[in-house]
Amino acid sequence: MPDLSYTPRQRYLVRFDPKRIPHMFVDVLVIGTGIAGVRAALEIDPRLRVVMVTKDVVSASNSSWAQGGIAGVLDPSDELSNHVEDTIKAGAGLCDPEVVREIVEEAPERIRELVSFGAQFDRKDGSIALTTEGGHSHPRVAHALGDATGKEVMRALIDTVRGAGWTEIWEKTFSIDLLTHEGSCRGALVWNPHHGKTFVWAKQTILATGGAGRLYRETTNPDIATADGHAIAYRAGAELRDMEMMQFHPTVLYIAGSSRHLITEAARGEGGYLVDVNGDRFMGNYDERMELAPRDVVSRAITDQMELTRHPCVYLDLTHLPKEKINERFPNILEMCREFGLDLTHDRIPVRPGAHYMIGGLTVDLTGATTLPGLWAAGEATSSGLHGANRLASNSLLEGLYYGIHAGRGASEAALKIPDSFSAPPVSSPGPKVIEEQDLLNLTDLRNSLGSIMWRNVGIRRDEEGLKAAAEQVEFWDRYVSLREFQTVEGWELQNMLLVGRLMIESARARTESRGVHFRSDFPETDSSWERHVTIGEPSGAE
Repeated sequence: MPDLSYTPRQRYLVRFDPKRIPHMFVDVLVIGTGIAGVRAALEIDPRLRVVMVTKDVVSASNSSWAQGGIAGVLDPSDELSNHVEDTIKAGAGLCDPEVVREIVEEAPERIRELVSFGAQFDRKDGSIALTTEGGHSHPRVAHALGDATGKEVMRALIDTVRGAGWTEIWEKTFSIDLLTHEGSCRGALVWNPHHGKTFVWAKQTILATGGAGRLYRETTNPDIATADGHAIAYRAGAELRDMEMMQFHPTVLYIAGSSRHLITEAARGEGGYLVDVNGDRFMGNYDERMELAPRDVVSRAITDQMELTRHPCVYLDLTHLPKEKINERFPNILEMCREFGLDLTHDRIPVRPGAHYMIGGLTVDLTGATTLPGLWAAGEATSSGLHGANRLASNSLLEGLYYGIHAGRGASEAALKIPDSFSAPPVSSPGPKVIEEQDLLNLTDLRNSLGSIMWRNVGIRRDEEGLKAAAEQVEFWDRYVSLREFQTVEGWELQNMLLVGRLMIESARARTESRGVHFRSDFPETDSSWERHVTIGEPSGAE
């Protein structure tokens, strides 16, 4: 049984009549086209029909935004045990050692496989170039295009999956809800602007929808990261865990009035300093590892220093590094900062933390199976046991590859055992909504308000008073938003975000200690009795 329970206000976000909506039958449905979803699709038996859906274009994913790289032991002076130890140490007691070992052992093979798919990693003296990032004891982060690893890796994978004759990609297609019958996942109800709603019935479904960073005002995530996968899985009856564990990246470009941009961890790995408004290099006051301390430590240190100096940011200083090194390693950041009149070879970069990576998610085993039969999951939408309470830098692309492969393999084997049946199981939609239209709701204002309260009360520092206030406010918004039936992606995203916001708040209230990325100022110490996951589910499941 889950530790916590919370009942969503509705099972399905929209009403539907199965006699009036087109039906599509596939063997495997993959929701999401980031690194986990694409790699899962490539693992599925060519005899099966695969449909991949993504709510934006196929190239738009958190994976494509990844700057730093992918971690793996490729240097002869490094050892697998070092990578395992670094991961577990960063995870602050919540890593599953078996999961960590399995994934770390596969890392070198996964990187070499990406090369075989056509990914062009940066090289030095003929070998893949490696750098160090926060929490790593050795250089083991492979990177591409200097600081655009995700873009290059996804280019190679997308080119490969587009050439696979058994896969079909539906872009601009939003997954409104998973379909369930007799306690199993049977596919999804999807929508796109050209064809409206469609039932996609699948023998097996793989969820690889990415993260939830857009729940926060300050975030590195693109607009698509609205926790949709977490929400649709929870409404369908899947268990989630560690939803209080949102990782904040320490260095996000802070220019008042502009959108936020990630400044890769590798900038510190290559020797960048963090200084405050007075020019003081302050990290030594907080951790002996200085700028290469794990992300949770650096994020809190920056927040403390901002409060101490009463300044809205700190600064990342690369001016002491050779100009050639900056040009070679950080061409994209160099160009981005130039648009704001900053020259990295002479100017310090204003930075502050932002929500970055959702550690919590669907509970999965090593095969990628969730607690809901027929549903598999991979990547940032999951809680796999790799990251624990704080993700080690550049382990995320690695996790996406590993679980994409295993979820794809598991879904493929299960689908092959199920005979074709082109009949739809009986499903029913909820009763009529009280209000069908958007009415007078300002969705943009509601999303901004949600992001602000999550940042203030469920951010880098939390306490019971703030969490309780956030719970009451989000519950109030959800009460009247859930009464409406939306016909737009923006409305469905808001409903998903309100649900997942509540799950995150309740999980954060339950964990009365500080551990990894979860810091409670009213419970600042780590408590050994909390060296376990916090699970959350609907009391009686969903149907």
